[in-house]
Amino acid sequence: MTTDELILGIYFISLTILFFFGSHGFSMVYYYFKTFESRTKDLSLEELTIPDYPVVTVQLPLFNERYVIRRLIDACTRLDYPKDKLEIQILDDSTDDTVDIVHNHIQKYIEQGFDIKHIHRTNRTGFKAGALKEGLEIARGEFIAIFDADFIPRKKFLIRTLPYFFRDENIGLVQTRWEHLNRDYSVITKTQAVALDGHFVIEQAVRNRAGFYINFNGTAGIWRKKCILDAGNWEADTLTEDLDLSYRAQMKGWMFKYLVNFTSPAELPVDINSLKSQQFRWTKGAIETAKKIFPRVLKTNLPLTMKLQSFVHLWSNLAYPFILIAGILNLPVLLIKLGGEFDEFFKLMSVFVFAFISSFMFYLHSQKDVYPDWQKRIIFFPVFLAGSMGMSINNTKAVIEGLFGKKSEFVRTPKFKVNQTGDTINDVKYITKKVPFTSLLEAVMSIYCFVGVGFAVAYAQIAAIPFQLMFALGFGMVSFLSIKQVIEHNHAVSKLKAA
Repeated sequence: MTTDELILGIYFISLTILFFFGSHGFSMVYYYFKTFESRTKDLSLEELTIPDYPVVTVQLPLFNERYVIRRLIDACTRLDYPKDKLEIQILDDSTDDTVDIVHNHIQKYIEQGFDIKHIHRTNRTGFKAGALKEGLEIARGEFIAIFDADFIPRKKFLIRTLPYFFRDENIGLVQTRWEHLNRDYSVITKTQAVALDGHFVIEQAVRNRAGFYINFNGTAGIWRKKCILDAGNWEADTLTEDLDLSYRAQMKGWMFKYLVNFTSPAELPVDINSLKSQQFRWTKGAIETAKKIFPRVLKTNLPLTMKLQSFVHLWSNLAYPFILIAGILNLPVLLIKLGGEFDEFFKLMSVFVFAFISSFMFYLHSQKDVYPDWQKRIIFFPVFLAGSMGMSINNTKAVIEGLFGKKSEFVRTPKFKVNQTGDTINDVKYITKKVPFTSLLEAVMSIYCFVGVGFAVAYAQIAAIPFQLMFALGFGMVSFLSIKQVIEHNHAVSKLKAA
C-alpha cells in the first residue's frame, strides 16, 4: 500500500464514520414527520390537575455561583405550590462567598415559613452526583425537581409537570425543554442556541414520541423519588450522572415524559473558555457513560431499532476525533487529487455531502418547529458547523480521556447573570487565567487549514473550498476568542492590582 492509498483509506474511513453519525439527522427528521400529529399533544386543562398535592423537594446543586444563586432561590419561592408541601434543598459545595450569600439571602424566606435547607459540604465527594445523592437521603419529597444555578424555573413548573405522574404510575421523570435567556447576547450564544435547539426541540421530543430512550438533561426536570432509588440512585463514576441514571431507569422499565411545549429558561455561557469547559465535560461524560451503559443495552431484549438508536445516542461524540482527522487530511487529500490517479475514488466521495444535508435539515426543523422568525436563526447554522470543527481538538481530548478512563473533576461552567447585550462580566474570579494548550493547537490548525484554502483556490478546486474554509475559520474563531479572553482577563487583574 502506497502512502497516498493509506491517506485516502484513513480519510475514507473517517468520512464514513462522520456520514453514519451525520445521517442520523435523516432518521430524526423521518420520525419527526411520522409523529408530527402528536407533536403538540398535551394534557387538557381538566387533566392538568393534581388530586392531592404531594410533598415536592426542589434540589439546587451549586458550586461557586455568587452571581446567579439569589435569582434561582427567588424563582423557587415563587413556584405556584402550597408552601407546606414544598421543600427547597440548596446543595452547596461552594468554596467562595457563595456560602455566605446563600445563608443571608434565605433568612427572609425561612421567616416567611418556607422550608429551605442550606446543605453545605466541605468536600466535593462525588461532585454533583454526590451532592444530589446526599440530599436525597434526607429529602422529604415524593418527587424531586432539580435546577442548576443558571436556570429560572417558571412559576407553573410543578403545576405543569406533576399531573403526568398521576396519569401513569410508570412515569419516572418529566423533563422540560430548555429556553435561552440570553440567546441574542452575542454570536456565541446565538450559535449555541441553534445547537441546543437541535437536541431539545427535535431529538428529545422525537425520541420520546417514537418510543426511544431519552435522557434527563441534568436540570429543569422532576423525578419520582421511587424511580431514582429503584434505578440504583445517583452514581459518580461518570461526568454525566444524568445520562447514566436515565438509561438505568429506562432499562428498569420506567417511562419518561418530555415536554416540548413547556420551557425552563436558562443562561447560556457567554465566554468561549466556559463553553469549551462545558463541551469537554459533556463529551467526556457521554463517552464514560457509553462505555458503562451500552454493554448493558446490548444484553437487553430491546428491539434492534432501539439498540441502534441507543448506540447513536450514547456514542455520537466519537465523531469528534474523525472531524479532526478529516481537518488534518484535507490538504494532503487535495494534493493527491491534483495528481489525477484516483478520479473514481473522488467521485465516490461526493456521496458524503448528504451528511451535511442531513444535519442542515435536522437543525432547520428545530428552528421552524418553535420560532416564527426561524429564518433569522437558521443563518447561524454555518457558524455552528464551523464552531463544531473548531471544537474538535478540545472534544477529541475529552473523547480520548473518556475512552481510556482518565478521571477528572467535575468542572463547573461559570455563570455571570449576563443576559442582555449591554451586560458585562465585571468580576474575573471565574475566568480562565492561562491560555489552554488546546487553543495553541487550534491556532496552528487554523493556519494549516488556511494554507489548504490557498491551494484549493490556486488550483481551482472549487468543491474543496467551503469545507476547508469552515475548518480554517472554525479553528481560528475558537483559538482567537480563547486567547483574547485570557489576555483581557490578565489585563483586568493587572488593573485591579495597580489600583
